[in-house]
Amino acid sequence: MTIRFHKMQGLGNDFVVIDRRQGHFELSLHTMSRICDRRFGVGCDQLVLLDAPDLSGADVLVRFFNPDGSEAGACGNASRCVAALVGGAPVLQTRVGLLPSFVTEEGEIGVDMGRPALDWQNVPLARAMETLELPLAGGPAACSMGNPHATFFDGMERAGRDGAALERDPLFPERANIGCAEILSRDAIRLRVWERGAGLTLACGSGACAAVVNGVRRGLLDRLCQVEMDGGSLRIHWREEDGHVLMIGAATHVFEGQWPV
Repeated sequence: MTIRFHKMQGLGNDFVVIDRRQGHFELSLHTMSRICDRRFGVGCDQLVLLDAPDLSGADVLVRFFNPDGSEAGACGNASRCVAALVGGAPVLQTRVGLLPSFVTEEGEIGVDMGRPALDWQNVPLARAMETLELPLAGGPAACSMGNPHATFFDGMERAGRDGAALERDPLFPERANIGCAEILSRDAIRLRVWERGAGLTLACGSGACAAVVNGVRRGLLDRLCQVEMDGGSLRIHWREEDGHVLMIGAATHVFEGQWPV
């Protein structure tokens, strides 16, 4: 048996997408981890599985898996890639709900990532506390964009230096994505993200959303912001009228292939 896959990337954040809508088949965690391996497999930051949806209004069911086999609730860059692959501005069914996509006049892909969760229970954190400044060195702010994020605003060096330890800090019972931002202006930041289960990546869509949300909450940023990452830039808009976060950027199909099972 062989599995057809698509290799895609959004700002260098790369994914292997496997479409099971025409015929469902199971994949073991060993197989998925092997596919993600950059030396012995295809190589990617996350493996993405597409299935037929079971919620009204959804066009495709999407699940996101990290190279270590853990499942993420949402992934912004992967969501844009799936929308580009499926075509027609699909509504994505994810573990955190329905995420509508859209195409801009410039041909970029956008996804409505929904409302951020700002209370400690839904990030989640290990105990009751104010999420605007956590009791960690550097005082990050926390929120959930379908997965837990902590954002530091004291420079980007911490992501690579301390990301692995911070991901697994006892404060984060489900681990956390660690974003480290440098404020350039009211409407622009530089960002690096250590992703839980994946490590330091060239870009992180949900991390960019979280950084803007946390920056607005701190009074550092405007609601419409450009987020520059090592792999490229995203436009993030935290809408005031409904609290939804819109993420807009490029999504590229790299190649197709087959994997023997």
